[in-house]
Amino acid sequence: MKEIVQLKKATVQVNNGFTDVKTILDDVSLTIYEHDFLTILGGNGAGKSTLFNVIAGTLPLSSGSITILGEDVTALPAEKRAKYLSRVFQDPKMGTAPRMTVAENLLIALHRGEKRGLAARKIHHYSEKFTDLTGQTGNGLEKHLDTPTGLLSGGQRQALSLLMATLKRPELLLLDEHTAALDPKTSVALMELTDTFIRQQKLTSLMITHHMEDALKYGNRLIVMKDGSIIQDLNQEEKAQMTIADYYQLFE
Repeated sequence: MKEIVQLKKATVQVNNGFTDVKTILDDVSLTIYEHDFLTILGGNGAGKSTLFNVIAGTLPLSSGSITILGEDVTALPAEKRAKYLSRVFQDPKMGTAPRMTVAENLLIALHRGEKRGLAARKIHHYSEKFTDLTGQTGNGLEKHLDTPTGLLSGGQRQALSLLMATLKRPELLLLDEHTAALDPKTSVALMELTDTFIRQQKLTSLMITHHMEDALKYGNRLIVMKDGSIIQDLNQEEKAQMTIADYYQLFE
């Protein structure tokens, strides 16, 4: 099986400003294989976001290593890893430029990770492509290609973030509690759209969620974190046998 990401003994320690050093990621080793869809569960302070940040390059490791497609990226900053990764954040405002239109945001996403010079953007050439793409969301986004993104609803904006993250196929899609800020109905719709995209495009994805139901329903692997460590790594069969009660038991 093709390895997409490998963490070896990944550790992050932070100084609290006094004399204490706190370990927020504790000797984590994890291999993510091609087409894996991992869901990550854990309480506050379990290390979920820290894990995402060290993979994305926004937080350096204190020790250990990270490779992406066999390349050691441990010392590479986030912008150098952008060619491999895309990320959808919890806050709908994080993944889009509010003053730019939906079409303009999509055009930026289309050229993610590429070297850019000065050239006419020719955005009208993409009208049909962007209309078809936004039509897949089922929330009327295709009617707002010329609307500034800041005027969209939270659900529409988060759906746009998902489109932008997957428009140029990433090696790894990071979903950082991307439905948490939405109302229940919108959250369900976006989660179904996410699962459809992951399956259709055969993406490799890592998703943090606080929704036990989503952890049960989606993905082929389940990671449970506690105190900066991975305490469970369940495969598809093991996951299928779990109930909500079993999940709560993991945190006892």
